[in-house]
Amino acid sequence: MHSYIDFMSVGAAVGGLRVGDMLVQLIFFLILLALLKKFAWGPVMNMMEKRENYVANEIDAAEKSRAEAEKAAKDAADQLNNVRQEAQKIIEDAKTAGVRQEQDIIESARAEAERIKEQAQADIQNEKEQAIQALQAQVASLSVLVASKVIEKEINEQDQAEFINDYIKEVGEER
Repeated sequence: MHSYIDFMSVGAAVGGLRVGDMLVQLIFFLILLALLKKFAWGPVMNMMEKRENYVANEIDAAEKSRAEAEKAAKDAADQLNNVRQEAQKIIEDAKTAGVRQEQDIIESARAEAERIKEQAQADIQNEKEQAIQALQAQVASLSVLVASKVIEKEINEQDQAEFINDYIKEVGEER
């Protein structure tokens, strides 16, 4: 029996390893591996697979969000450029309208000034004609008056000069 025990233990001098114990431990290890595979490995792998799918989905969603954000930024930049161009066009149109309105105002002011000038000249001409007519009427009445005075009396040169001076004084006082 001793040989059987010797066979079953290897290296007894060092502490000894028994083959039977090793076989039993190997069987228990294999049973443990089978149980771990059935009860722990499957759920752990399922959880890891779910986590992997979740991370992949999050990466895809983040990539889509980034692409949408880039597209939105590009659209916003395009809209900003369009708004700037429209604003510039509105400013230029306003400047053009302002220049046109300024020219219209200047032109109408010139026309009004010309009209006022012509009206003033016409008024001056009318006043001149009225003054001439009034003067002619006075001269005519003076002539009649002088003629009637001359007819009333015959006068010498000195009386005539005196008569003319008096008459000029009368006319000056009437004005």
